[in-house]
Amino acid sequence: MTGCSIADFFELADQLPEVTRADNGRYWRMAVSGHTFGYLWEPTGTVGLKQTLAEQLALVAERPETFEVQFTTRGFGWVVVRLAGVERDELAELAFEAWRLTAPAVLVERRGDRLPG
Repeated sequence: MTGCSIADFFELADQLPEVTRADNGRYWRMAVSGHTFGYLWEPTGTVGLKQTLAEQLALVAERPETFEVQFTTRGFGWVVVRLAGVERDELAELAFEAWRLTAPAVLVERRGDRLPG
């Protein structure tokens, strides 16, 4: 496994419609239509991504060396992803799902199931 880089995450997120990113000093905030779907911490090489509660628990249970519970809010489970522990296609799925859980329905419908590459 080669793992992913910070550049991989930015490239994938930037392929999704209407994504903005903001440098908050200690971390980057990724949003769609003003709503956050992810965070990136460069010093630790980790991202925090919005997921369903079931997906959060499944990821952490399956690979605790790569995923950890970040927090839960409003029925969603945020998960910390160690970039070095995931391949690009898996990161694409996780980023897409976080975006899809956050984006307005019209954007989700327009995008369909097409993952970023």
